[in-house]
Amino acid sequence: TAELWERVAPVAGSKNTDDKVGVAVAPYPICQPERIDPAADVWVAHLKALVGTCRTLRGEMSLSPATRVPLMTWGDAAFVQSAAPVLKALAKVSEVKVFQDEIAFSAATRNAPVAVQGDTRLALHVEIDVAAETERLSKEIARLQGEIGKAQTQLSNESFVARAPSAVVEQMRQRVAEFGVTSDRLSEQLKRLRPGG
Repeated sequence: TAELWERVAPVAGSKNTDDKVGVAVAPYPICQPERIDPAADVWVAHLKALVGTCRTLRGEMSLSPATRVPLMTWGDAAFVQSAAPVLKALAKVSEVKVFQDEIAFSAATRNAPVAVQGDTRLALHVEIDVAAETERLSKEIARLQGEIGKAQTQLSNESFVARAPSAVVEQMRQRVAEFGVTSDRLSEQLKRLRPGG
């Protein structure tokens, strides 16, 4: 922290370069609400949502953090182009390709999982083994369906619902809903991998 302070404070105007006061004894920063930029907050929130979606896609595809692949997007082109350099660094992608045409995007992402974030569709361009990916998705869908089945069995048991704390029952219902959403998304990806899908 002290090293960061020594580098950042002079740039931020909080310390003169010849000032010997360290961060431990420097005055605590005073809030300056007039310097808050709501437009910048919205921009950063939008960027964070896109980065989070990219990271989710990377996780679903079991991509190593060191593997950098192209990111393909369609929708909200102006924002994506303005954020491309930062998005490239934070999402760990090799490049950001912005498609202006939905048909071209769909053709380019034929076998790739596509995620939707707001008005933007995102896909990572990865050469995949269709058979292996089909098997992986099928196994994950089966696992999720099993989890949903177990939870629904418990939730349909009136005795369990009556005895269990309401927070536990609500958490189980929420898990069923989340598993259902994930299963639907993976089923859509599986459908896209199959011929005629």
